Amino acid sequence: MNEEKILIVEDEKELGELVRDYLQVEGYEAILTYDGEEGIAQFYKEKPIMAVLDIMLPNIDGIEVCRRIRKESNIPILMMSAKKSDTDKIIGLGIGADDYMSKPLSPGELVARIKAHLRRYKHFSNNKEETYDHIIEYRNLKLDVKRYELYVNEERVSVSATEFKLLHLLLSHKGQVFSKEQLYEKVWGYTDYGDINTVTVYMSKIRDKIEADSTKPQYIQTVWGVGYKFNDSL
Repeated sequence: MNEEKILIVEDEKELGELVRDYLQVEGYEAILTYDGEEGIAQFYKEKPIMAVLDIMLPNIDGIEVCRRIRKESNIPILMMSAKKSDTDKIIGLGIGADDYMSKPLSPGELVARIKAHLRRYKHFSNNKEETYDHIIEYRNLKLDVKRYELYVNEERVSVSATEFKLLHLLLSHKGQVFSKEQLYEKVWGYTDYGDINTVTVYMSKIRDKIEADSTKPQYIQTVWGVGYKFNDSL
């Protein structure tokens, strides 16, 4: 059994067990719980490398579970919901989720996304000392790559692993324009699944954290009709 543990918090027993079985076939240790309170307890007990959370859960909903996990860890978090509106998606990403899927969903697609997130997360973590500078500073921004920490004006700002990777990619390539598709592939690690507009949501969240005025961004600029770039002329 792979020592990599994945926490699944899903109150639909059939779906939860199906996802667990798929992950076990792939060699992961899947920890399945059916309510938010138990999910938080299992997070602290088992220390998983990734969490998959339904939004609608008994006792404590998935949004709160995500928020509590994010306070403690930068592991990838994928949210699921049967709601058709984008409200839960935006809220979920806003509190630190790395990805979102709408139900009904394919367990095979879900597992593909999980593997992609873990591949990117592990690659970034395992190679950061060899391929990245430990500390990256630019004006009032500082990224501590070993710790996945962002500082703005010397004050630590909470970011998810995906927010950190996006900002790190752009800051490491100041002036280079990336399309949404390129960012999605480089940071999320796949192109076949998902909503490309997730990139837009993340850019908005990052701007809120690093810009003095997010409505007039100085660091991350939109190149209309193309994508985004980190301003290299400040």
